[in-house]
Amino acid sequence: MGARHGLRVDAVLVQAVIAGALSFAHLHDLAAAAGQNGWKAWAYPVSVDLLLVAAWRRLRSEGPSRLAWCWFVVALFASLGANVATAGFLDLTDPPALLRLGIAGWPALAFLGGTLLAHSSPAESEPIPPASVPDTPDAEQSAPEAVPVPDAAPAPEVTATVAPVPPVPAALVDHARKVADEYRTRTGSPIDSDTLRSRLGVPPHLADAIAAHLT
Repeated sequence: MGARHGLRVDAVLVQAVIAGALSFAHLHDLAAAAGQNGWKAWAYPVSVDLLLVAAWRRLRSEGPSRLAWCWFVVALFASLGANVATAGFLDLTDPPALLRLGIAGWPALAFLGGTLLAHSSPAESEPIPPASVPDTPDAEQSAPEAVPVPDAAPAPEVTATVAPVPPVPAALVDHARKVADEYRTRTGSPIDSDTLRSRLGVPPHLADAIAAHLT
């Protein structure tokens, strides 16, 4: 298991070195085609890769932020753009003016991005001052005087009146009782008025009257 893990890590590192070298060379060739000769052509890929790494470290250390994502996308676009441009899509012997303009303005753009990533910090929330607690007087001074409460008048007795059950045809009651017995056998619980009304197809008041006869 240890040998497999070491082999996998080595393969990833080799792949990263190859990809970085190719991207580095493409950026160098693009800068050289745009008129940046000598050491200046080699400085451009270093600048792009440093900005990309700085933005990625900011994302890893402080979490997602608009600033870090913005400059990460800018550096990634510059690297991918160089890889695509040097693949035959542009005539490097006669590069367009827009490419020369981008190469010429990159140092200032990279300096701005690196400065913002290095010296800006996430806004810290201001501490909330603790709420002031008023001084509480002694219990003897703050305790209110007892106020006598008059005896409440006895509540009037409420006599419940039971509404008479309206008459229901005996045949309908017998049929409803069969439906209720079948429902109790199937579910184990008595049938309710809503279920009885839906089974019989009767109005709600008639369903309640039938349920009263079944009890």
